[in-house]
Amino acid sequence: MPFKPVENPKCPKCGKSVYAAEERVAGGLKWHKTCFKCGLCNKPLDSTNCSEHEGELFCKVCHARKFGPKGYGFGGGAGCLSMDTGEHLQAKNEGEFSRGSNAILEPRAIAKAPEGEGCPRCGGYVYAAEQMLARGRAYHKQCFKCKMCRRTLDSTLHCDGPDREIYCRACYPKKFGPRGVGHAGIMWIGLQCDIEDEGDAAPRTTVIDTAIIKAPPGKGCPRCGGVVFAAEQVLAKGREWHRKCYKCRDCTKTLDSIIACDGPDRDVYCKTCYGKKWGPHGYGFACGSGFLQTDGLTEEEISASRPFYNPDTTSIKAPAGQGCPRCGGMVFAAEQQLAKGTMWHKKCFNCAECHRPLDSMLACDGPDKEIHCRACYGKLFGPKGFGFGHKPTLVSTNGDHAPSYLDPKPQVGQKRNDGHGCSRCGYPVYAAEQMISKNRVWHKRCFNCGECHRSLDSTNLNDGPDGDIYCRGCYNRHFGPKGVGFGMGAGTLTMA
Repeated sequence: MPFKPVENPKCPKCGKSVYAAEERVAGGLKWHKTCFKCGLCNKPLDSTNCSEHEGELFCKVCHARKFGPKGYGFGGGAGCLSMDTGEHLQAKNEGEFSRGSNAILEPRAIAKAPEGEGCPRCGGYVYAAEQMLARGRAYHKQCFKCKMCRRTLDSTLHCDGPDREIYCRACYPKKFGPRGVGHAGIMWIGLQCDIEDEGDAAPRTTVIDTAIIKAPPGKGCPRCGGVVFAAEQVLAKGREWHRKCYKCRDCTKTLDSIIACDGPDRDVYCKTCYGKKWGPHGYGFACGSGFLQTDGLTEEEISASRPFYNPDTTSIKAPAGQGCPRCGGMVFAAEQQLAKGTMWHKKCFNCAECHRPLDSMLACDGPDKEIHCRACYGKLFGPKGFGFGHKPTLVSTNGDHAPSYLDPKPQVGQKRNDGHGCSRCGYPVYAAEQMISKNRVWHKRCFNCGECHRSLDSTNLNDGPDGDIYCRGCYNRHFGPKGVGFGMGAGTLTMA
C-alpha cells in the first residue's frame, strides 16, 4: 500500500500545516506562532487578549472597533462618539499597514423618531446612554442646551419654559420673568430692553419704592402696607414682609429666621431688643448673669423689684418644735442646714459659745441640744485634766483643783443605767468623743488598756473575755497560753 503522511491542520492565515511544536489554538483553530497576530494592528496576541471572528484573529480593541457597537458612548471611553471600523489599519500593499487616517468626519445621521417620541430639539431617537431628562421628555446630551444662549445645561441650571423649551437660569427670567419686579424689594419700571435683542446698550430703569403700590388693608407688608411679590417676600407667622422691611422695630437690624422674634404688638424684633422690651426685668436679666437690666422700667418699679436682705429670720414664725432651734423662725429650703434631724437657718448655724460659723465638719451636737465647734465642745463636755485641751497642757476649768490623773472618769451628766453609756465609766458618750469596740462605746479618754492604762487604737486593741479591753501584751499575759516559749520572747519560760 502506498504511504500516506499524517494530515496536519492548516493555519487559517497562511494555509500551511501547523505542527505541535508551534501551534496556537483560538476559536477551535490552530495557528502558527508567527501568524498569531491581530489582523488590523499586527499586535502579537496571547490567550488573554485574542478574539477570533470568522477565521480571523483580532486583539480586543480592534475587534471592538471593527465589529462592536457604534455610535455615542462607544469608543475610547464613555462619552465618546466613534464610528471607526479600522479601515485605516488595513494593509494597502502586502506587508504594509497604514497608521494614519484621511477620513472626513461627516455629520452623524440620526434616525428620526415618530412624532412626539424623540428628542424635542432634533426629533431623533434618544437612547439610554445619551438621554437627558426634563419634565419627562428625553433630550440628546448635545441638544440639551439653552434655547437663547446655547449654553450646555444640567439638572442644576435648566429651567422649563411655558413654550415647552428649556432655558438657563439667566435667560429664563429675561424671557418669562415678571416685568418691573426686581430683587430685594425694588420696583423696576420702564424696562426698555428687548429680550431677544442682544444689544450692548444697558436697560434704562427707574427705581421706585415698593410702598407706592398699596395692598388692600391687612394683606400687604405689615411695615409699609405695600404689595409683596413672590421674588421679595419674607414670611413670619403667616404674614408676608418685604425683604427690605424685615428689620427690627427698635434697632432696625436686618433679620432672618434665626434672630427674628415676633412681639405681642404684632411687630418683629431682634433677640436683644425683644429681651429688653418684652423679656423679664430685674437682677440677673441682661447681657449676662449678674447684671441689673432696667430698660423700660420706671424708678418705682425698679425699687419695688430690687433684691434686698432681711436679717430678721424670726419674722415668719414656725409651729412649736418645727422651726429653727436657735431663733424659732421658719426654715426654707434655700437656707436650711441640717444637724441630727433638726433644721437651722444658715445664719443661725454657728457655735453657741464662740459664734463661729459651722459646717458639717466642725459642728458637734452637745447634750444641751445646742451646736458647738469642736474646740468649744471639748472645753464644755470633753475630758478634763493633763493633756486635754488645745495643747498637751494641764487644764483646769473650775479653778478649785486640778483633776487627778488617777481618776480619769469625766463627771459630766447623769450615769446611764441602760447599758448605753461608756463601758468603763458609765457616763453618756457623744459623737465627737466616742470610740467603738465590739458594739460597745467608750470615751476617747477611757479607751485604754484595763491593766497598764496604755492608750489603744484599732491596731493594738484586744477585747478580753471579762468585757474589758487590753493591749496585746497584757492580753497575752492574762489570757494567752502559758509555758515554755510563751512570754516576752521565744524560748522564755513564763508562768505569769
